[in-house]
Amino acid sequence: MFGYIHPERPHLFVKDEMLYKAMYCGMCKSIREGSGQLARTALTYDMAFMSALVHNLKNVDVVVKKRRCALHPLKRRYMALPDETSVLLGCINTALAYYKLLDDRADGDKRGLLAFLYRRGYKKTLKRHPEAARIIEEQLARQSEVEGRNSAVIDEACEPTAAMMKKLSSYILGDKADEHTEGLFYDIGKWIYLADALDDYDKDVKKGRYNVLYNAYKLPEKSQAVAANGEEINFIFNSLFADMRVRLASVKFYFNHDLTDNIILLGIPAKTRALVYGRCGEGKREQKD
Repeated sequence: MFGYIHPERPHLFVKDEMLYKAMYCGMCKSIREGSGQLARTALTYDMAFMSALVHNLKNVDVVVKKRRCALHPLKRRYMALPDETSVLLGCINTALAYYKLLDDRADGDKRGLLAFLYRRGYKKTLKRHPEAARIIEEQLARQSEVEGRNSAVIDEACEPTAAMMKKLSSYILGDKADEHTEGLFYDIGKWIYLADALDDYDKDVKKGRYNVLYNAYKLPEKSQAVAANGEEINFIFNSLFADMRVRLASVKFYFNHDLTDNIILLGIPAKTRALVYGRCGEGKREQKD
């Protein structure tokens, strides 16, 4: 995952802030259990969100206890104890991190040299969850093929990542999966791909790397692309947000879902505005004194 999914904290209940942090610490433990110590460095808050969402959709209760960890040895912290679901998500996180770094290495990015950190963890994922590893490998190969053709069609470029999330959701949720859960995960996958394209727009142009938004708008800076095509960009994202709302209203939750509602309905749109317009959300980045 990429680390783009966050709650809108001014609207987050204290209980949900505590749960969010507990899910994050629990995912760290779960990654260690399923993929080894080094793989823990790939953890992002995206997976804390995914863990909260998946546990709720699967009707799997989360057990939260106070535990110590290597980073905070003196004070015990609330964390969700690892279970089969969180370990599976940790394995998926490791596989995604491994392939992301392989892709960076193919693009000539120095970060790609760190792929070796996750090779052993990926092999463990391959052994424990070969179907999940197959889905990731298959869809990311499709992604590479689309990008290799230098596609300028936004929906075409997003499709492999969105389809990967949809297929993974079916594997993770099992008999709890339906068209609405698949649609929700499809939308999230499409949003993640577009958010990454927005975030990396200027860097990709500078380094001559593929970026579907640059290919679509052919402007050398993101600010220029937004100024000239802001209405279309906002329409693309607003359409995604509308579909997410429909899916959320249709899926079956087994527990309180204030946390995931906050993230999907408020956090993801807020992050989008920051990526499009900068932190001010007014079309210009904040100027530092």
